[in-house]
Amino acid sequence: MEFGFINALFLFLIIPVLVFIYYKYNSNKKESILKFSTLKIIKQTNTKNNVFRKHIPFVLILVVLSLIIIALANPQIVTMGNEKGVNLGIVLDGSESMAASDYEPTRLEAAKKAITSLITKTSKTNNIGVVLFETGAGTISYLTPVKEKTLNSISSIQQGTGATAIGDGLSLGVDMVSSILDKKRVIILLSDGIHNSGLVTPEQATQYAVLNNVQVHTIGIGSENPVYLRDDIYGEPQYAELDEQTLQEIASNTGGSYFKSLDEQTLNKIFLELNTNLEYETELSTIRDWFIGSAIIILLIDIYIIYGRFRIAA
Repeated sequence: MEFGFINALFLFLIIPVLVFIYYKYNSNKKESILKFSTLKIIKQTNTKNNVFRKHIPFVLILVVLSLIIIALANPQIVTMGNEKGVNLGIVLDGSESMAASDYEPTRLEAAKKAITSLITKTSKTNNIGVVLFETGAGTISYLTPVKEKTLNSISSIQQGTGATAIGDGLSLGVDMVSSILDKKRVIILLSDGIHNSGLVTPEQATQYAVLNNVQVHTIGIGSENPVYLRDDIYGEPQYAELDEQTLQEIASNTGGSYFKSLDEQTLNKIFLELNTNLEYETELSTIRDWFIGSAIIILLIDIYIIYGRFRIAA
């Protein structure tokens, strides 16, 4: 259990003070009774039972006060958050390196297939959108609960020939998942390259995600061996390079997880695991009403004990 306003628990310091005041009050009262009562009257009284019954109202008042203090601290428990669903943004790398054929048939097509499988299996309460980035970034499918629209947009994605603007893609994804309130905000970022283009750095985009309370899971697409892309203008071979450190930092700083994919099989397993995690996202729900209700019931019982048919004599 967690507390929304834990400082309210300091009010429990009042209880020892009240116990002390109550003790002093009863001590003084007992001395007065001994002064003005006869020994015969005292002996006729069932002292043990009366003492026990006498203190019940005060004990119940302390219980009521304790429940109210806990309610003021706003106690919260973890509950399943599936009913509200999540805003899920897919941020996909469409740069030149995604045309590499170490995945069947290419990295981009394997990623599209895995994303399609994820969307097909995800909860109907989730809103899903897709951002594609290369030299810049653009929205392929706006956030929507209608899976067919998103799937059609993904199938229309074409291989690009540009650079890799991870920061632009992530910041656009943050804007998208933040556009609908009252849902958990999650991004899945896939990339196989090094950030080398765009207006926003990955660090700036990460901070933007943190400010907007967006959780980012990152997937690095790579291979066991270096993957040849082409020769540069000087005839030197160029290979696909994966910047794992940047992807790891994005995930770590936003409360997400980093996954390394080596082929289309591991990529599909990663998306299956992510889908399972999305289905079990949790949120905190307040239970202060339980404590307020309990306090009211005990207070009514206390009033009945004091003023009701079986009231305790002072």
